[in-house]
Amino acid sequence: MAASLPLVFNAPKRGLPPRHLADLDSAERKEAVKELGLPAFRADQLARQYYARLEADPEKMTDLPASVREKVGESLFPKLLTPIKHLSCDSGDTRKTLWKAHDGTLLESVLMRYPERATLCISSQAGCGMACPFCATGQAGLDRNLSTAEIVDQVRDAAAAMRDGEIAGGPGRLSNVVFMGMGEPLANYKRVVAAVRRITSPAPDGLGLSQRSVTVSTVGLAPAIRKLADEGLSVTLAVSLHTPDDELRDTLVPVNNRWSVAEVLSAARYYADQTGRRVSIEYAMIKEVNDQPWRADMLGKKLKKALGGLVHVNLIPLNPTPGSEWDASPKDVEREFVRRVIAQGVSCTVRDTRGQEIAAACGQLAAEN
Repeated sequence: MAASLPLVFNAPKRGLPPRHLADLDSAERKEAVKELGLPAFRADQLARQYYARLEADPEKMTDLPASVREKVGESLFPKLLTPIKHLSCDSGDTRKTLWKAHDGTLLESVLMRYPERATLCISSQAGCGMACPFCATGQAGLDRNLSTAEIVDQVRDAAAAMRDGEIAGGPGRLSNVVFMGMGEPLANYKRVVAAVRRITSPAPDGLGLSQRSVTVSTVGLAPAIRKLADEGLSVTLAVSLHTPDDELRDTLVPVNNRWSVAEVLSAARYYADQTGRRVSIEYAMIKEVNDQPWRADMLGKKLKKALGGLVHVNLIPLNPTPGSEWDASPKDVEREFVRRVIAQGVSCTVRDTRGQEIAAACGQLAAEN
């Protein structure tokens, strides 16, 4: 039987970090600056330092009077994340970072450079409460939600790393952000949506990435998918389906006991209709578990019926965790699965895998430490 699903998704064990500039919208920034006895123009000045210049240390903000830098730092720039370890592979094009938060919480992000883009995979929670048995993070359980600023600061740091040439290939620009690291983004809904707005708003309100270059993934929290559709955003929705039938999905993705495949696909169709964006279906290929030809046929038929042409399937070669009973499907099985999904009139490709030798599957590095 599938594991029972926690009744409360947003039940972190530890408190969130102190208030940070990135937690605040424009009006809240102005109020915070006022509380510090500073003139109103300092609010946008500080925001431009953080979002445009990617600077998080007030001592390095030379346009800020030296006499107020310490006070500003204590109030608006507490140290959120400290890098514990950087691991690189793929000739330096992939870098995974293990972060420690103010309370000792561990989380991960992965920066991947490709010829035409640079993508950052970020965490929205420390751990995850969704209990998917093939996922290292899911097996570790939920530690706590991340704050808006903890999410945004992963992106600011990566943008600075690209700008400063810390990744192989020299200076560049961060272009894409995917919420596919630790956690279920829609279980930390309010802070994730706020983070998306900070990531995509132009300076001084945000980092200025295109909304279309941001992907928010979910295991299928159908009501939250519908709520996200009404936010007026144009981010890509990625649904981690992993199997088209409820019987297996009840076990592989326990949240399916609450919202069936049909309900998840209905919510995904609502998202596609409201935003005009094609939905991405994520499907981890697990050897002799969900890779049968008949499941490929069923997947293609269900997606074609539910979403028409507004869908693309991303097959993900499983990155097994140490000691796991799960393994990746053979390449010939993978190719046949792709062929059968496409035969149903649904776009399907296999995702490029990165970082297997540096424990890049979500949660592996944190679990080892």
